[in-house]
Amino acid sequence: MSTGQRAPARPAPTTTPQPPPAGTPEPARRVRALHTARTVTVYQAYAPALGDPAARDGRFPAAWKRERMTWIKPSFLWMMYRCGWATKSDQERVLAIEIDRAGFDWALRHACLSHHDPSTHPDRTTWQRQLKTSPARVQWDPERDLHLRPLSHRSLQLGLTGEASRRYADEWTVAITDVTPLAHEIHHLMRTGRTTAAAALLPDERPYPAPEETPALSRVS
Repeated sequence: MSTGQRAPARPAPTTTPQPPPAGTPEPARRVRALHTARTVTVYQAYAPALGDPAARDGRFPAAWKRERMTWIKPSFLWMMYRCGWATKSDQERVLAIEIDRAGFDWALRHACLSHHDPSTHPDRTTWQRQLKTSPARVQWDPERDLHLRPLSHRSLQLGLTGEASRRYADEWTVAITDVTPLAHEIHHLMRTGRTTAAAALLPDERPYPAPEETPALSRVS
């Protein structure tokens, strides 16, 4: 696995999916992420005691609890909303984790919605049974703008537990980068009214070809 404090690499050109035409409304739910032909980048925030060694070594340390559920977020701005631009306690280090796309897709295919949805599950008992046996959970939360205000469309949060959590830490992770300086820089630009400059620094998150089995995913024509 690679190491270092560089910013996540720009994705290599891919043929699918193409960016939507200008003015095309976002579907209610869609996975958007910085991705290459091989990897997809997700974000997490940790205390320095965990975040620093993870970024230094390019892998999660032994102290990272593999038996616990962990939530990964492909949306940089949703991560900023969650961690307060890396200012909240125990979230002072924002990590960009590049993971293998095959692993990410496996988690989506084996995921269950984190809440009961009558349009997806015939009854609450069926949903609860699936939830107990699924190694991943999908949650759709409002995407955020640069002011961290909620937007009308939603972005993915993916919870990993059991087999998925262990494989994420020890098999799927390709690189870990500390992007806390980027978070602080964008936050500073926003606080000083330089929105255009802040937007130019955002990761290039494009529609990601998530598996059709992804729970409650809007179908995009």
